[in-house]
Amino acid sequence: MIKVRAAQPKDAATIIKIYNQGIRARVATFQTQERTLADIQTWFENPKYPLLVAQLGDSVVGWIHASPYRPAASTWYAGIAEYSVYVASSAHGRGMGMALMLGFFKACQAVGIWKLVSRIFPENTASLALCAKTGFRQVGVYQRHAMQDGVWRDVVIVEKLLEPQPPTQTQSLP
Repeated sequence: MIKVRAAQPKDAATIIKIYNQGIRARVATFQTQERTLADIQTWFENPKYPLLVAQLGDSVVGWIHASPYRPAASTWYAGIAEYSVYVASSAHGRGMGMALMLGFFKACQAVGIWKLVSRIFPENTASLALCAKTGFRQVGVYQRHAMQDGVWRDVVIVEKLLEPQPPTQTQSLP
């Protein structure tokens, strides 16, 4: 049974292991250097940007994280977040991505995020299928968005509008 929960600092090493699998596979990120624990420490510090993990039994097998969209213009884009989702290669095709997304939508709504965006390599058909199944729309394609390993890579731009939640006393409307 899949359990989705908020990530805890004790999950950091497993999150990095899964992230680095994705970096080595070259299908999910422009990153080419493997990440370290120090690279993600801040992910646990800001509750405005949810970080969830999927767990099978006692093992963390996937994660999803929101990050600021255009941090320099955070006032205007306070309710928009970019997201990344990674699943351990040993758990591909077992519903982890779907479970993470559904829990993530609720967590994002709870902190006032109304829109999620991402850029996905066209070859990453699993991520594109997950987005389609969970209500994302394809906005377009950035052609030759960046080079990776000496090759130009395109990315598909996706977005999902989340249902607005009533503001709390600590949350204001945009």
